[in-house]
Amino acid sequence: MAIFLFVYIFIAYLLIFAAIIILAQIPLGESTAGFLPLTLPFTIATVVAVMLAWIAGRVFENLPFRALGISFRGHWLGHFAGGCVVGAIAMSSAVIVAMMTGGLTLAVNRTSAGSTIAFTLLTTIVIFAVGAASEETLFRGYLLQTFVRSRMVPVGVVLTSLLFAFAHNNNPDVGGLALLNTLLAGVWFAAAYLKTRDLWFPLGVHFMWNWLQGPVFGINVSGIAEFSPDPILRATDAGPVWLTGGSYGIEGGVACTFALVLSMGLIYFLPIKSEPIATENGGTQQ
Repeated sequence: MAIFLFVYIFIAYLLIFAAIIILAQIPLGESTAGFLPLTLPFTIATVVAVMLAWIAGRVFENLPFRALGISFRGHWLGHFAGGCVVGAIAMSSAVIVAMMTGGLTLAVNRTSAGSTIAFTLLTTIVIFAVGAASEETLFRGYLLQTFVRSRMVPVGVVLTSLLFAFAHNNNPDVGGLALLNTLLAGVWFAAAYLKTRDLWFPLGVHFMWNWLQGPVFGINVSGIAEFSPDPILRATDAGPVWLTGGSYGIEGGVACTFALVLSMGLIYFLPIKSEPIATENGGTQQ
């Protein structure tokens, strides 16, 4: 795990840095200039995580590519769709709790043109899909899975969730409760992986949580508003911050904590079949 992580950090950051420099030298249109700098780093991070996981799996454990749980086989589409449903329920639950207390109000966005709202909705599907893929293939990919195969699941869940929270430590307006919720979200995504033993289910959960939060509800995603400049709804946060998250977004408040705990229970009781784990020399285990 440590070798994988250090090599990933070195290669991913080197390639992303080079890509940013190259993009800065290319004249881009207004829409492309706002789209590529977001999606390209996520895409590079995803490709590096997948390729390194495949190589590490082959070198250290003699595993096939399907061991990563990202191939188009088995129940992958149903797992992704189920994850999207869970993510939608979780985000909607957090928003409902914040609205019931009067701390959050939503209004239809009447200041943006319909075309710009549609553009935001469509482009953010790609942005949040590759964003979720970059984090799931890293944290719930080889990092978590190598502990699962070693029958050290609690250690893997705690360690990868801590790393996941640390990765958000420099986000705008981040606070203690936001980091705690991010840690809890890491456990949530890990539980989603353990439910199906593939990455499609947590990927669906992660994608839909972020996509509804930003371009649909108009809430900052992990402190960042630039992802969704023209959402369907505009959110007004009247606080208290401990409940609604303030400028960080709903992920920084107790409403999010409630939704994460609720949806972890939902994941536990879902009647979803798990995929067998590929093991050394092409074997499998449940």
